[in-house]
Amino acid sequence: MNYADLFRVTLPETALEVAALLVLVVDLGFLRKAALKLRVTVAALLGVTGCGAALWALQAQCVHGPSFDYTLGLLLATGGLTAVAQIGILVLTALTLLLLIDSVFTRHVGEFVAVVLMAATGGLIIAGARDLLVIFVGLELLSLGLYIMTAFAKTSGKSAEAALKYYLFGGMSAAFLLFGFSYIYGLTGSTNLPDIQDAIFNQGPSPLLYVAWILVVAGLGFKVAAVPFHLWAPDTYEGAPAPAAAFIASVSKVASFALLLTVGRLLTVYGLFRWTYNMSTSDLVAQLHRYDAVGVRLEGMLFAVAAASMIAGNLTALAQTSVRRLLAYSAIAHAGYIILGVSTGQHLTGMPGEMESLLSSWRYLIASQNAVLYYILTYGLTTIGAFGVVDVVQRATGSDKLDAFLGLHKRNPVLAAVLLVLFLSLAGIPPLVGFWAKFNLFAAVLGVSAGPVPFTLVALAVAFSAVSLYYYLQVLKRAYVMPAVDETPIQAHPVTMAVLVAIAAAVVVLGCFPALLQNWIQSFYPVL
Repeated sequence: MNYADLFRVTLPETALEVAALLVLVVDLGFLRKAALKLRVTVAALLGVTGCGAALWALQAQCVHGPSFDYTLGLLLATGGLTAVAQIGILVLTALTLLLLIDSVFTRHVGEFVAVVLMAATGGLIIAGARDLLVIFVGLELLSLGLYIMTAFAKTSGKSAEAALKYYLFGGMSAAFLLFGFSYIYGLTGSTNLPDIQDAIFNQGPSPLLYVAWILVVAGLGFKVAAVPFHLWAPDTYEGAPAPAAAFIASVSKVASFALLLTVGRLLTVYGLFRWTYNMSTSDLVAQLHRYDAVGVRLEGMLFAVAAASMIAGNLTALAQTSVRRLLAYSAIAHAGYIILGVSTGQHLTGMPGEMESLLSSWRYLIASQNAVLYYILTYGLTTIGAFGVVDVVQRATGSDKLDAFLGLHKRNPVLAAVLLVLFLSLAGIPPLVGFWAKFNLFAAVLGVSAGPVPFTLVALAVAFSAVSLYYYLQVLKRAYVMPAVDETPIQAHPVTMAVLVAIAAAVVVLGCFPALLQNWIQSFYPVL
């Protein structure tokens, strides 16, 4: 790789970093004495412009086309899963910055927007990383930005407490992750993921590989707030400023799950399919069967985390009186659903000896990965809208408790309608996009993984989706059914309302026409 190739691959990240520096120069150099609202608006719009420039840079990389996004010898990849995740990160970051326009939690708006853009840069690096060292650098860049954003409301004790807890848990998770990476490097002698995969398949499974995988799952489980690595999430979602909480719940999740997909498939049987051009069918099938036992064990670890997250997240959400904490435990449950989808690509059983069967299985695995991407993108979009609504209500009433939403349909009918659409989508009610996200994911799990365990877990996920409807309806009941204590109208900034209405409209349109997003995601992969 020459410097021109390196510059082309990192062009989106470069665009975000230039935008972050530009925001600091404009805010601190030219608008230092301007009104706060003007500074917030200019900083947010400059940040959105930076996201737009990064999106243009992604298009300049020719992300569409027959790319499997795991090119050998590269530290960063483009196309395929990487492109989908990076576009999602940039769009969600732009929406978060637009919701910042109506916020007043800090006077240091330039610094906040710069930190958001730098954290988004870390997310882009994570999504495209194909080397353990690059993964860790991207994770630390993202994590440090999240810690700072959580603590940005300097007058809030909850914000400081949440940031401290987040930082301490994050430090422990980084230690677990590094320990797991050191074992992988010791086993294979390389930090490059494709090279690591080659070494593992050539040497055969090792007991130390399972230890390394447990440590890596623990480190990444913290990022996605999966049980038992979720303890930071409720306090962080409750105490962080609303734009920061929305960023953590959406952009951070998209980047982290993209990384989990990458690590899972390149270290397990899924990645063997890139050998189909270099091996005979009989040799490939022999390798698949020989290594399938490893995939079974890795899959079992993820199944356990998924089940615990679904159960603990949904049951704990039932007892919450804070809507922010309710969204936090809901996020833990959703992480369980997504991990269930991630786990389906870890092994293939009963592989016949025909190449057509191999390609058919490959199609199922691609469908499973696409279902995960569909879920995290739509969940991130919906969650940003939910936090936007909660922020408007909290600033008007001074609380995010359930009773703060009493009579919302009279105080602001449009805001109540947006809340209705978003919460029903999170619960998986048709014809909203949340229903199709769950349907596609659960269908992919059953299509790829045969046996009683995957079927039982899907049944459990469906049952707890019904449970989640109860606590979402608790909020909607107060907004639409229970009488209001105070009927004073709730006002919101026109830009905030426009963004929230646009998000709700997107949730409805993508639900009524689910093929729009599905076909777009599939366009980044070759047709087999």
